Amino acid sequence: MTIGLIDYGMGNLHSVQIAFRRFGVELHAVHHPSDLDSCDALILPGVGSFDPAMARLTATGLVPDLQRWHANDKPLLGICLGLQLLFDSSAEGSSAGLGLLPGRVEKLPSDQGERIPHMGWAKLQPCTPSPLLRPEQDQEWMYFVHSYAAHPTDASVLTATAPFGQSQATAAVWSRRLGACQFHPEKSGEAGQRLLQRWLTWLNDGAPLPR
Repeated sequence: MTIGLIDYGMGNLHSVQIAFRRFGVELHAVHHPSDLDSCDALILPGVGSFDPAMARLTATGLVPDLQRWHANDKPLLGICLGLQLLFDSSAEGSSAGLGLLPGRVEKLPSDQGERIPHMGWAKLQPCTPSPLLRPEQDQEWMYFVHSYAAHPTDASVLTATAPFGQSQATAAVWSRRLGACQFHPEKSGEAGQRLLQRWLTWLNDGAPLPR
């Protein structure tokens, strides 16, 4: 199985590559649409702001291919900004997102007694079961760095939230074979490694659709 790592100039590629090498998996760099031909699954990382990220992603020519990839029900994992880009739009800018998941990304609320950006560890609250996290598993601590959070139109795609003051923010989503984490599993120690291992196991099992 070949897993592609999308390189559009705004992803924390090295740490993601190192995390997967611990499992003996070498990720395949994806710069152009032709690089997708040999891929069975994709990872969309991201660090930075929404509009510059969409501009760079658009410049690669990959946007229509990623939309077709999702329409064809192929596995894709978003990380941090990579989660936000999956949605329709963001309050951080004016660009349209990939539109793979209905919803909008909004700035974290300023009335929760928390610093923005939210930077540090938070304990996940499992929601809808998915190959990333399941309700019967112990809650995991993951590492976050973000100022915005997704608000899915369909709450059933939430597979985990995390506390932000007195509220809960989207921490991970899952829909059919599309999943994403707002946190950085590659920087979340053993808990993050367990999550990535679950995703790899799901892929190796044939990427079955969640029941």
